[in-house]
Amino acid sequence: MPGLVIDIVDLPRPAGSVKRLRLSAPAPARLGNEVIGVPEGSGLDIEVTLTSMDEGVLAQARAQCRIHGECVRCLRDLDEERTVSIDELYFLPEAIEAQRAQGDEEAEDLLELGESTLDLEPALRDAIIPTLPLRPLCRPDCPGLCPECGERLEDLPAGHHHEVIDPRWAALAGFVDRAAGPASPGSEAGADDAAGHAPGGEPGGGRHRGEGA
Repeated sequence: MPGLVIDIVDLPRPAGSVKRLRLSAPAPARLGNEVIGVPEGSGLDIEVTLTSMDEGVLAQARAQCRIHGECVRCLRDLDEERTVSIDELYFLPEAIEAQRAQGDEEAEDLLELGESTLDLEPALRDAIIPTLPLRPLCRPDCPGLCPECGERLEDLPAGHHHEVIDPRWAALAGFVDRAAGPASPGSEAGADDAAGHAPGGEPGGGRHRGEGA
């Protein structure tokens, strides 16, 4: 039988009859949520006990799997070996029909046996997916990434920061620099005149030596 489908032809029908088996199978696709789960194709090791019941077959199992994801704050890889337990009753088709006839609204959610098989995948999904975090973290106080450079804050020195200039002010500064322009050739002479120096470089308001007041 492929994957997680178990042949139950050799499971005796009398209630209380037991079949035990161990199987290894690749993990199916989408065994998790958007950010964390069991990688598709990774190995699953499962010990299974099947017990015949009046209404179907009770499947009890322990599955070992690898959980992989990434921290939603710092994007660090997360890996964990996990063991999950399965304890689900698979109903015979006629037992489900009887419950539907009685108006049982939950009958649509019951696990159904195949003609001679039991598919463990839906029970495995129910055992794994609800236990996975929607926002996995490498640790509760993970500081995350620097919003400017994208490096992990825990790997950066204390007080790490970036000079952030509002682009509106940066544009204004450029405009002011362009408006000022380069210094004109006569600007230095004008500065000398303002300081009280004659064009000839002598102080005294342009008087020559020897002139009287």
